[in-house]
Amino acid sequence: MKNQLSSSDEDDEYPSSGMMYCWWRSAAKFEECSRLKVALPKIAGLTPRLRVLRELERLALIANEGLNELRYKLQMYRSGDFWVPTGGIKKEEMDIPPVITILLVGFSASGKSSLVNLMYSVLGRTGLVPFAQTSSGSAKNYETMYMEEHNVLRSLQSGFCVYDSRGFNYDKMGEALEELSSWMIDGVHHNQPCLRSGDHTLLKDDAETAALRSSSKFVQRRVNCSMVVVNIAEVHKALKAGDSKPLEATRELFCSPALRNCNENPILILTHGDLLTTEERIEGRLKLCERLGISETNCVYDVVCLTEYGFLAEESDPVTACAVAEAVYRALLISDRGHFPKKNFQDWAVFILSWLMTFMGILFAFLAEICTTLGHRKKLKH
Repeated sequence: MKNQLSSSDEDDEYPSSGMMYCWWRSAAKFEECSRLKVALPKIAGLTPRLRVLRELERLALIANEGLNELRYKLQMYRSGDFWVPTGGIKKEEMDIPPVITILLVGFSASGKSSLVNLMYSVLGRTGLVPFAQTSSGSAKNYETMYMEEHNVLRSLQSGFCVYDSRGFNYDKMGEALEELSSWMIDGVHHNQPCLRSGDHTLLKDDAETAALRSSSKFVQRRVNCSMVVVNIAEVHKALKAGDSKPLEATRELFCSPALRNCNENPILILTHGDLLTTEERIEGRLKLCERLGISETNCVYDVVCLTEYGFLAEESDPVTACAVAEAVYRALLISDRGHFPKKNFQDWAVFILSWLMTFMGILFAFLAEICTTLGHRKKLKH
């Protein structure tokens, strides 16, 4: 399914990726994409397929040197570093958390935990050591039951963390969106239980351990940016079989107002594409992005997940590594654009006053209702 470049002509044209596996180079229209590189056409005039091929070529071109640069920027990053002055407000007047929180969301078996392991491998240089348990290999029935905070840089000075969450169910979107909204409004903390209908019987014998895991001593973090992880192989195969439920459920999740930050969409991560043919992989991406109403190249990344043992599914893949690093970098850019000014005394006074006025309005309405009821009873007696 993947092509390994070996000819000297191709090595000269793509000097930074001559020995890497670039699966899209066997796709239809790729030769046309290669010729367009010289002419530098306007991107808006290209077909969606050509835009995807150009985006994948961009990642291949910068993979080796770009990955090291991104690693360095992420290692040096501290919360708020990418904030730029807007509205005449100083940085010290902004409400910037000490650690930026990136939340991974998606449906069951979409590859969220495997993506966490990939981040550890690429950014934390952990090699073959897995940090998050996945549902692959001998643990196919494993499901994340608690929120898990991951310091993927493995650094005490890390300016961001990544949260792995429990996968949603295609058939219970109402429950999924309600839970997602609570995460985005109330925040998340390490080992926070993700309990749903029917789970209490599973944890009945483990109640004491569950109480210890979900200790209130863990810091409650506000979610700054989210990544929607999608099993593109599952969505494409379902569409091929005439089942649009995974696609429509993904759209409902991705387009949820709770996930929008600073009027920007969440980052889309496509996984398990290596289970498809080259044409299916590209076609699945195009159909999904079209249904979501987003660009097929902006904040969309196709990655090969790690296996249960912590290495890439096929071979070492610099393009996937660069894509993951860039996705995290973009998430931090989005996060630092979404900070709000700190509340001052006047803001709190207005908030308390409005709350009191609302309470008094409800109280007087209740008293008026009681008086009306009593007056009506007296009239009936007379």
